[in-house]
Amino acid sequence: MAYQIETTCICGDPETSKNHSFGAVSVPIYQTATFAHPGIGESTGHNYTRESNPTRDELEKTVSALEGVVDTVACTSGMAAISLMMELFDSGSHFVCTEDLYGGSVRIFEALEKKRGFSFSYVNTADVEAVEKAITDQTKALYIETPSNPTMQVTDLAEMSRLATKHGLLLIVDNTFLSPYLQNPIAQGADLVVHSGTKFLGGHNDTLAGFLCTPIKALAEQIRYLFKTIGSGLSPFDSFLVLRGIKTLSVRVERQQENAMKIASWLKEQKKVTDVYYVGLPEHPGYEIMKKQARGFGAMLTFQLESKEFALSILEKVRMIKFAESLGGVETLITYPTTQTHADVPKEIRERNGITEATLRLSVGIEDAQDLLDEFEKVFAETEEELYGGKKS
Repeated sequence: MAYQIETTCICGDPETSKNHSFGAVSVPIYQTATFAHPGIGESTGHNYTRESNPTRDELEKTVSALEGVVDTVACTSGMAAISLMMELFDSGSHFVCTEDLYGGSVRIFEALEKKRGFSFSYVNTADVEAVEKAITDQTKALYIETPSNPTMQVTDLAEMSRLATKHGLLLIVDNTFLSPYLQNPIAQGADLVVHSGTKFLGGHNDTLAGFLCTPIKALAEQIRYLFKTIGSGLSPFDSFLVLRGIKTLSVRVERQQENAMKIASWLKEQKKVTDVYYVGLPEHPGYEIMKKQARGFGAMLTFQLESKEFALSILEKVRMIKFAESLGGVETLITYPTTQTHADVPKEIRERNGITEATLRLSVGIEDAQDLLDEFEKVFAETEEELYGGKKS
């Protein structure tokens, strides 16, 4: 029986959850490294937690159900999931990537994977022509992040799937910003989906996790072998925490994106704000594509201020809103990409992608929207007073 996505968040895979010991409603935490064999050549289905664990299995099956794939592996972080994914490719492989990519992804590609003979081209993947021009005989995959981090560029996944099919490439999509509740890249033709499960799936800023999903059985078998060999599996307790977070994914995301729209609309009216990047605004260039390939607009937005000084003053003054890295949790977090998420991206590339010293990224939480707006009102007013003495610049 197939559930609606809201029910899947709570119930997971019905075949798995109905087998809980003693009728436990929540998944038990199987905090064990190894499992006893009933006899020679016999197994309970689990042998060693590096390979599989019942708590992690349930999490993986839940994410598989949400993304519509044949298998998912749960890793210790989003970066661990990306590292595992790269093991699928041979030396000499070339990748065409979204230019405005999370800084941690750029770091692993440039600092580690280039040593293994991989090469990367970063292009505006919203421009289908530019993507096709970047494809070479060595290209093995398109690596897409949509919306992108942090300038919220939107890539048409159906068009990327068409290009991948035409050129015999894998289509890889980082779906962290929207989560499977709002977007399912597999339905748009993706071959691999990556998540930082730390973010919206976990939802409480209390654990790290990563996921690698595929609808292709042969790829799934390869990934399982590598997963067991490398040993990047998520612990039973962390698996429990993420499963607990997923139960409220739908209600959290609905409240978060409702708050995000209110804040984006408020920011648009502020004279000290020169640009607001939120895909839910009708003037956003990717708005129509988002309506076509997603079920909502998410809780991430980025805004540009008139000066570095104004941006830094806001970071110093926020209180309820936390100045912190990460995203997707119930708390609203404000981030300074220049020194945090994108510090390892060269300055000229950051600036070409629209990330300046006056750029702030916001992950909107589930607090009361008016409380969030009141804090922004206060912080903006205090900053104007501090920088301009109350005079309009």
